Amino acid sequence: MKFWGYQRPDGRVGVRNHVAVIPSTYCAVRVARWIAERVQGAVALHHSVGCSQVGLDLEMTARTLKNLGRHPNVAAVLVVGLGCERLTPAELAEGIAESGKSVEMITIQDCGGSLKALEAGASIARKLVQHAATLKKEQFGLEHLAVATECGGTDGLSGLLANPAVGIAADMLVAEGGTAMISEINELLGTEHLMAARAASSEVADRIRKVVALSEARLAWQSENDRTGKRLALISTGNFDGGVSTVVEKALGGYKKSGASPFVDVLRYSDLPSKRGLHLMDTSGNDAESTTGMVAGGCQVVLFTTGRGTPTGHPIAPVIKVTGNTQSYQKMFDNIDVNTGTVLDGTMTLRQAGEEVFREVLAVADGKLTKAEILGHDELMAVWRSWPEHERAYGCGEWG
Repeated sequence: MKFWGYQRPDGRVGVRNHVAVIPSTYCAVRVARWIAERVQGAVALHHSVGCSQVGLDLEMTARTLKNLGRHPNVAAVLVVGLGCERLTPAELAEGIAESGKSVEMITIQDCGGSLKALEAGASIARKLVQHAATLKKEQFGLEHLAVATECGGTDGLSGLLANPAVGIAADMLVAEGGTAMISEINELLGTEHLMAARAASSEVADRIRKVVALSEARLAWQSENDRTGKRLALISTGNFDGGVSTVVEKALGGYKKSGASPFVDVLRYSDLPSKRGLHLMDTSGNDAESTTGMVAGGCQVVLFTTGRGTPTGHPIAPVIKVTGNTQSYQKMFDNIDVNTGTVLDGTMTLRQAGEEVFREVLAVADGKLTKAEILGHDELMAVWRSWPEHERAYGCGEWG
């Protein structure tokens, strides 16, 4: 099996050909958005970080933004800085340029303000888009494709239909030599023994258990510091309304997105995988932070399951919405791409639903626009922030 994509200088393959306008700090987000809105073919990567950060927190931000700029779905990059931030525009631009793609940089202070920065940035972005438009698609094997799996707005049918169907699609991709990722560790609590049993090695099994323990420690820390004095709920009111009654139900249902392939590695947030196959990435349960981490980790396509329905998309990676709820599919037809509720209707088997999801991945990789892309949704863009237990665990060198 093959798909049509864009060969990048570093050997990776993109399924989109964006020019990314990346602010190095939140102070430059508005100008970056203005530039992208002015130039067709450019997209802005909005975020709220880049300054007043130190230690691992700053390192995670720098790694994430650099890897997003290096992403194979991005043909070229314009870095927009303010000029006095902690993550300097020069560091960000130089880190992205290591991928071999064209990178330009401006700062608002050097340009003389927002309007002059907009004028200069739009001129640069236009030239980058013109160059990107000359790049031609080629055919590549599925070993060059990586897919992120995500869920949001979960209902009772997500764990029964949509997530297992996505798991089947992930297995099919891995069987073809591709890569799949699952994350949202705090929504997998209690499934670590199931994941560890599927680990490709004892080292990977140990990392699975350790990353889940870290997530539990984080939840305990949050609960202790909750100003209301109450323990934080692990599932939202929407989940309850959708028929998910316990954390166990949500975790076991979310775990199904991983399919049945062996876990070959556990990744830090926004790290690139060093091997093909199924990976577990350490992220929060926040949809935007989790999706951004896996996209920064190289995933070109996102499979996002939703029972209640959500319109969200990512600026540089197409997001395919999959539901197991036919009513939600009909109600939010403008936003949801695939309905696996047909299994409950009796018109399709679960295996057939998984194969349909897999075919949709290949179609989107070939260039089919997702509904989120058509409507311009880009909300799934946020960088996860470090916290004390992360500093101790990752700072000791145990995680590379």
